[in-house]
Amino acid sequence: MKIIVCGAGQVGLQIAKHLSDERMDVIVIDKSSNLIKKVIDELDVSAICGYASYPNVLERAGAHDADMIIAATMSDEVNMVICQIAHSIFSIPRKIARIRSDFYLEENYSSFYRSDHLPIDEIISPEREIAEGLLKRLEVPVAFEATEFLDGAAVLVGLTLKEECAVLSTPLRQLSELFSTLNAIVVGIRRDNNLFVPNPEDELQPNDSIYIFSDKKDLSRTIEIFDKKGFIGKSIVILGMGAIGL
Repeated sequence: MKIIVCGAGQVGLQIAKHLSDERMDVIVIDKSSNLIKKVIDELDVSAICGYASYPNVLERAGAHDADMIIAATMSDEVNMVICQIAHSIFSIPRKIARIRSDFYLEENYSSFYRSDHLPIDEIISPEREIAEGLLKRLEVPVAFEATEFLDGAAVLVGLTLKEECAVLSTPLRQLSELFSTLNAIVVGIRRDNNLFVPNPEDELQPNDSIYIFSDKKDLSRTIEIFDKKGFIGKSIVILGMGAIGL
Protein backbone atom coordinates (compact mmCIF):
# COMPACT_ATOMS: atom_id res chain seq x y z
CA MET A 1 0.00 0.00 0.00
CA LYS A 2 1.31 3.42 -0.97
CA ILE A 3 0.73 6.11 1.67
CA ILE A 4 1.66 9.79 1.63
CA VAL A 5 2.26 11.39 5.04
CA CYS A 6 2.11 15.19 5.02
CA GLY A 7 3.98 16.75 7.92
CA ALA A 8 7.16 15.44 9.56
CA GLY A 9 6.57 16.76 13.06
CA GLN A 10 6.20 14.51 16.07
CA VAL A 11 2.83 13.09 14.96
CA GLY A 12 3.75 12.66 11.30
CA LEU A 13 7.11 11.12 12.14
CA GLN A 14 5.52 8.52 14.44
CA ILE A 15 2.85 7.69 11.87
CA ALA A 16 5.49 7.24 9.17
CA LYS A 17 7.58 5.04 11.49
CA HIS A 18 4.69 2.71 12.30
CA LEU A 19 3.65 2.45 8.66
CA SER A 20 7.23 1.75 7.61
CA ASP A 21 7.49 -0.96 10.27
CA GLU A 22 4.41 -2.55 8.66
CA ARG A 23 6.28 -2.62 5.32
CA MET A 24 4.11 0.06 3.73
CA ASP A 25 5.40 2.20 0.86
CA VAL A 26 5.62 5.57 2.66
CA ILE A 27 6.42 9.01 1.25
CA VAL A 28 6.78 11.92 3.71
CA ILE A 29 6.34 15.58 2.71
CA ASP A 30 7.35 18.58 4.81
CA LYS A 31 8.39 22.16 4.07
CA SER A 32 11.28 21.95 6.57
CA SER A 33 14.52 20.62 5.09
CA ASN A 34 15.77 19.84 8.61
CA LEU A 35 12.76 17.65 9.36
CA ILE A 36 13.07 15.92 6.00
CA LYS A 37 16.73 15.19 6.74
CA LYS A 38 15.68 13.69 10.08
CA VAL A 39 13.10 11.49 8.34
CA ILE A 40 15.67 10.23 5.82
CA ASP A 41 18.26 9.59 8.55
CA GLU A 42 15.90 7.74 10.91
CA LEU A 43 13.35 5.95 8.73
CA ASP A 44 13.29 3.65 5.73
CA VAL A 45 10.92 5.87 3.74
CA SER A 46 11.02 8.33 0.85
CA ALA A 47 10.83 12.05 1.62
CA ILE A 48 10.21 15.28 -0.28
CA CYS A 49 10.83 18.85 0.88
CA GLY A 50 7.96 21.11 -0.17
CA TYR A 51 4.49 22.39 0.66
CA ALA A 52 2.13 19.41 0.86
CA SER A 53 -0.86 21.56 -0.14
CA TYR A 54 0.72 22.29 -3.54
CA PRO A 55 -0.60 19.94 -6.26
CA ASN A 56 2.79 19.74 -8.00
CA VAL A 57 4.43 18.60 -4.75
CA LEU A 58 1.79 15.91 -4.25
CA GLU A 59 2.30 14.86 -7.86
CA ARG A 60 6.05 14.48 -7.22
CA ALA A 61 5.16 12.28 -4.26
CA GLY A 62 3.18 9.97 -6.54
CA ALA A 63 -0.32 11.04 -5.53
CA HIS A 64 -1.81 9.69 -8.78
CA ASP A 65 -1.39 6.10 -7.60
CA ALA A 66 -1.44 6.59 -3.81
CA ASP A 67 -3.87 4.50 -1.75
CA MET A 68 -4.02 6.85 1.22
CA ILE A 69 -2.96 10.31 2.30
CA ILE A 70 -2.51 11.40 5.92
CA ALA A 71 -2.45 15.16 6.44
CA ALA A 72 -0.66 15.70 9.76
CA THR A 73 0.82 19.19 9.47
CA MET A 74 0.50 21.68 12.33
CA SER A 75 -2.24 23.62 10.49
CA ASP A 76 -5.83 22.34 10.47
CA GLU A 77 -6.62 24.44 7.43
CA VAL A 78 -3.64 23.14 5.46
CA ASN A 79 -4.66 19.58 6.32
CA MET A 80 -8.16 20.25 5.02
CA VAL A 81 -6.82 21.70 1.77
CA ILE A 82 -4.52 18.70 1.32
CA CYS A 83 -7.46 16.30 1.60
CA GLN A 84 -9.53 18.38 -0.82
CA ILE A 85 -6.76 18.39 -3.43
CA ALA A 86 -6.10 14.69 -2.87
CA HIS A 87 -9.77 14.01 -3.60
CA SER A 88 -10.49 16.47 -6.40
CA ILE A 89 -7.28 16.21 -8.42
CA PHE A 90 -5.74 12.84 -7.59
CA SER A 91 -8.77 10.74 -6.51
CA ILE A 92 -6.86 9.24 -3.58
CA PRO A 93 -9.29 6.68 -2.08
CA ARG A 94 -8.69 7.33 1.63
CA LYS A 95 -7.96 10.67 3.24
CA ILE A 96 -7.10 11.21 6.92
CA ALA A 97 -6.56 14.62 8.52
CA ARG A 98 -5.17 15.76 11.83
CA ILE A 99 -7.53 18.37 13.29
CA ARG A 100 -6.56 20.13 16.51
CA SER A 101 -9.10 22.92 16.97
CA ASP A 102 -12.21 22.05 18.97
CA PHE A 103 -14.20 24.42 16.77
CA TYR A 104 -13.75 22.02 13.84
CA LEU A 105 -14.50 18.98 16.01
CA GLU A 106 -17.90 20.07 17.30
CA GLU A 107 -20.60 17.49 16.65
CA ASN A 108 -22.76 20.09 14.88
CA TYR A 109 -20.27 20.18 12.03
CA SER A 110 -19.62 16.44 11.68
CA SER A 111 -21.70 16.22 8.48
CA PHE A 112 -19.32 18.71 6.86
CA TYR A 113 -16.62 16.05 6.49
CA ARG A 114 -17.91 14.00 3.58
CA SER A 115 -17.09 13.63 -0.10
CA ASP A 116 -19.62 16.18 -1.37
CA HIS A 117 -18.39 18.82 1.10
CA LEU A 118 -14.91 18.44 2.58
CA PRO A 119 -13.67 14.94 1.69
CA ILE A 120 -12.05 13.69 4.90
CA ASP A 121 -12.68 10.02 5.68
CA GLU A 122 -11.15 10.01 9.15
CA ILE A 123 -10.13 12.70 11.61
CA ILE A 124 -7.34 12.20 14.12
CA SER A 125 -6.91 14.51 17.10
CA PRO A 126 -4.03 13.39 19.34
CA GLU A 127 -4.76 16.11 21.90
CA ARG A 128 -8.39 15.03 22.26
CA GLU A 129 -7.40 11.34 22.40
CA ILE A 130 -4.96 12.07 25.25
CA ALA A 131 -7.56 14.11 27.14
CA GLU A 132 -10.23 11.42 26.75
CA GLY A 133 -7.74 8.76 27.83
CA LEU A 134 -6.90 10.73 30.97
CA LEU A 135 -10.58 11.15 31.81
CA LYS A 136 -11.13 7.41 31.48
CA ARG A 137 -8.18 6.76 33.80
CA LEU A 138 -9.63 9.17 36.35
CA GLU A 139 -12.76 7.02 36.49
CA VAL A 140 -10.56 4.22 37.88
CA PRO A 141 -7.54 6.01 39.42
CA VAL A 142 -6.24 2.88 41.19
CA ALA A 143 -5.97 0.95 37.92
CA PHE A 144 -2.78 0.72 35.87
CA GLU A 145 -4.92 0.06 32.81
CA ALA A 146 -8.56 0.67 31.87
CA THR A 147 -9.97 -0.07 28.42
CA GLU A 148 -13.62 0.14 27.42
CA PHE A 149 -15.44 -2.38 25.23
CA LEU A 150 -18.94 -2.72 23.77
CA ASP A 151 -19.38 1.06 23.43
CA GLY A 152 -18.44 1.59 27.06
CA ALA A 153 -20.77 -1.05 28.50
CA ALA A 154 -17.84 -3.19 29.71
CA VAL A 155 -14.36 -2.36 31.01
CA LEU A 156 -11.10 -4.29 31.19
CA VAL A 157 -9.31 -3.08 34.33
CA GLY A 158 -5.79 -3.82 35.51
CA LEU A 159 -5.11 -3.76 39.26
CA THR A 160 -2.08 -4.58 41.40
CA LEU A 161 -3.13 -6.38 44.57
CA LYS A 162 -1.88 -5.10 47.92
CA GLU A 163 -1.13 -7.04 51.11
CA GLU A 164 -4.39 -5.84 52.67
CA CYS A 165 -6.58 -7.06 49.79
CA ALA A 166 -9.48 -8.94 51.41
CA VAL A 167 -9.74 -11.68 48.77
CA LEU A 168 -6.15 -12.94 48.77
CA SER A 169 -5.62 -16.71 49.08
CA THR A 170 -9.20 -17.31 48.01
CA PRO A 171 -9.89 -19.60 45.03
CA LEU A 172 -11.46 -17.72 42.15
CA ARG A 173 -14.24 -20.29 42.12
CA GLN A 174 -15.15 -19.24 45.65
CA LEU A 175 -15.13 -15.56 44.69
CA SER A 176 -17.77 -16.31 42.08
CA GLU A 177 -19.89 -17.88 44.80
CA LEU A 178 -19.33 -15.05 47.32
CA PHE A 179 -20.18 -12.33 44.81
CA SER A 180 -22.71 -14.15 42.68
CA THR A 181 -24.47 -10.96 41.57
CA LEU A 182 -21.24 -9.28 40.46
CA ASN A 183 -20.83 -9.17 36.68
CA ALA A 184 -17.04 -9.32 36.69
CA ILE A 185 -14.42 -11.99 36.10
CA VAL A 186 -10.65 -12.23 36.51
CA VAL A 187 -9.39 -13.04 33.02
CA GLY A 188 -5.64 -12.74 33.54
CA ILE A 189 -2.95 -12.72 36.22
CA ARG A 190 0.61 -11.46 35.91
CA ARG A 191 2.85 -12.98 38.57
CA ASP A 192 6.65 -12.79 38.60
CA ASN A 193 6.58 -11.43 35.03
CA ASN A 194 4.50 -14.39 33.83
CA LEU A 195 1.05 -13.69 32.40
CA PHE A 196 -1.46 -16.54 32.49
CA VAL A 197 -5.17 -17.21 32.25
CA PRO A 198 -6.32 -18.43 35.68
CA ASN A 199 -8.41 -21.50 36.34
CA PRO A 200 -11.17 -21.67 39.00
CA GLU A 201 -8.82 -23.13 41.64
CA ASP A 202 -6.14 -20.45 41.33
CA GLU A 203 -5.71 -18.09 44.29
CA LEU A 204 -4.69 -14.45 44.20
CA GLN A 205 -1.43 -13.42 45.86
CA PRO A 206 0.02 -10.10 47.04
CA ASN A 207 1.61 -8.04 44.25
CA ASP A 208 -0.30 -9.94 41.56
CA SER A 209 -1.28 -7.75 38.64
CA ILE A 210 -4.74 -8.91 37.66
CA TYR A 211 -6.98 -8.12 34.71
CA ILE A 212 -10.71 -7.96 35.41
CA PHE A 213 -13.43 -7.80 32.78
CA SER A 214 -16.38 -6.02 34.38
CA ASP A 215 -19.78 -4.67 33.53
CA LYS A 216 -19.46 -0.86 33.68
CA LYS A 217 -22.38 -0.74 36.14
CA ASP A 218 -20.48 -3.01 38.56
CA LEU A 219 -17.11 -1.30 38.18
CA SER A 220 -17.16 0.64 41.47
CA ARG A 221 -18.14 -2.46 43.42
CA THR A 222 -15.48 -4.51 41.65
CA ILE A 223 -12.76 -2.01 42.54
CA GLU A 224 -13.91 -1.93 46.16
CA ILE A 225 -13.65 -5.73 46.44
CA PHE A 226 -10.09 -5.91 45.11
CA ASP A 227 -8.76 -2.57 46.37
CA LYS A 228 -10.91 -1.34 49.25
CA LYS A 229 -8.49 1.45 50.20
CA GLY A 230 -7.93 2.61 46.65
CA PHE A 231 -7.50 6.31 46.01
CA ILE A 232 -10.66 8.19 45.11
CA GLY A 233 -9.95 11.69 43.82
CA LYS A 234 -12.31 14.45 44.93
CA SER A 235 -10.46 17.44 43.50
CA ILE A 236 -8.10 17.78 40.56
CA VAL A 237 -5.47 20.39 39.74
CA ILE A 238 -4.68 20.84 36.03
CA LEU A 239 -1.29 22.36 35.25
CA GLY A 240 -1.22 23.83 31.77
CA MET A 241 -4.07 25.22 29.70
CA GLY A 242 -3.05 24.14 26.23
CA ALA A 243 -5.18 22.05 23.88
CA ILE A 244 -5.05 19.04 26.22
CA GLY A 245 -5.62 20.95 29.48
CA LEU A 246 -8.59 22.84 28.09
